[in-house]
Amino acid sequence: MRTDMSDRSPTSAPPMPPDIRLSFPASPLAVRRALASALEGLAHLDLTADEQGVVELVLAEALNNVIEHAYGSQHRGWVELACRHLSDGLHVEIRDEGRPLPDGPLPIAPDRVNPAALETLPEGGFGWFLIRDLARDAAYHRTDEANHLTFRIAVGLPLRMH
Repeated sequence: MRTDMSDRSPTSAPPMPPDIRLSFPASPLAVRRALASALEGLAHLDLTADEQGVVELVLAEALNNVIEHAYGSQHRGWVELACRHLSDGLHVEIRDEGRPLPDGPLPIAPDRVNPAALETLPEGGFGWFLIRDLARDAAYHRTDEANHLTFRIAVGLPLRMH
């Protein structure tokens, strides 16, 4: 696993927290390691336990979708994960060179999921439901034979007094 956290400015102001940039092989074990590295890299945000859980769940769903669907059982290729925390939350980009999403756009998640029907959801069902429910601004495009998935998770936001 390669990491690059060298986004520091030489100015006199306190440096911005670094971006998280991970590149790892397309395998379930590498996803688990990447999740641990990403959460460790976000420790400076002092996220609540609930926020950490949301970040871990959304990243796990999205990354496991890449491994399972873009690369399939071959597990040949690389996945890149980039995270940057801004004032409106954690901005995430996932890039891979696996198969494109069928029909191009992101799967439409059902508005409501009947817990009794979870096993009968079609591909792109409950995982995409979780991603769309917990993340914002999800977008997908394919450029230069690579898939790019971006989204924002509203965590680590400043407290607002009313």
